[in-house]
Order: sequence, then C-alpha cells, then structure tokens
Amino acid sequence: MAGTEIGDVWRAVEQARAGLPVTAEAEKVAESMVRLLSRWQPADIAAFDRPVRELLAVSYRSDLWAAAYIINGGASDDGFDYFRGWLIAQGRDTFERALADPDSLAGHPAVVAAAAEGRDDLEGEDILGVAWQAYRDVTGADGLPRPVDPVALPDLDPDWDFDFDDSAEMRRRLPRLAALHDYAEG
Repeated sequence: MAGTEIGDVWRAVEQARAGLPVTAEAEKVAESMVRLLSRWQPADIAAFDRPVRELLAVSYRSDLWAAAYIINGGASDDGFDYFRGWLIAQGRDTFERALADPDSLAGHPAVVAAAAEGRDDLEGEDILGVAWQAYRDVTGADGLPRPVDPVALPDLDPDWDFDFDDSAEMRRRLPRLAALHDYAEG
C-alpha cells in the first residue's frame, strides 16, 4: 500500500469518525486515526504523511485563512495549519465544501456550537502528526523517514491581501461566518 493517496486519507478519516458525534474534537479523530494506522506496515504509515501534506497545501488559501481568522478569533501561521488539520478531520465533504465556499463553514455543526459557546478552538494539530505518531507507536522511532519529495505551498491570492481585522471587508466576503461570530462594525 506504500503508494498512499488522498483517497486513503479520506477513508481513514471516515473510519476514525465512525461512531463519533459530528461535533467531535479533531483530537478524538486523530486518536482514532493513529489506532487505525498503527495496524499498517511501517512503510505504509510513513507514506500516509504525504497525502496529508498535500491536503494541507491545497487548503493553503487566503479565503480559508480569513474563515479561520473569524472562527478562531485570529489565525497565526501555526494557527492556520492547525485549523486546516481540523478541517481535514471533518471529512471530505466538509473539506471540499469549504474549498468551494469557505463561508459554508457557518453551517457546520461544530462551528455553530463553538460560536454559541463563545469558543475559538477549532484546531486539529494532532491530525497533522497522525502518521508520525502511528509510526512511532509501531517502530519506536522518533520521527518518520525523511520525505523524498516535499509538498510546496501555493502562493496566496493577492485579492485577499487585506487586514482581516477589517470587519466590514470580512462581513462583505464571508457574511455568514461574520454574522455567526457577531463580527460587528469596528
């Protein structure tokens, strides 16, 4: 199986989410994924890291960064990585809807619940390291074998190069998320 693909990631996320509530924290999904991956051969576990990095690259977009900024009350470089980990943990349908329309996240049950509770913690750092953790659990090695071909991040869209603290612009571009998170005029 060492030719792991993005579809394998989605199958693992789907299996990991089975039995979990739709609002389950990404860490719970990551724990379940690590248990699943720990049944694989070490080379297959290591190969799983590449398609996860590919999903991180395809979701490295300014419009999603703006959505993360609203949802989590800010998003540093690392915070945006962790948000994209959370997004992967939600599964393929949510991920693809968010790529097509980041404002669609305003209808996601976990986003709605977090907003209602005043939480700004939709992050999934552990998702980013599921292959590493499973590899360590299986082999005892402290890290994955060095990747042969790194995944490059795309350039960010210059049309979204504005101050995310500009609440009027955020309300214009992401109206549902801004309304959900009470992004008032400032």
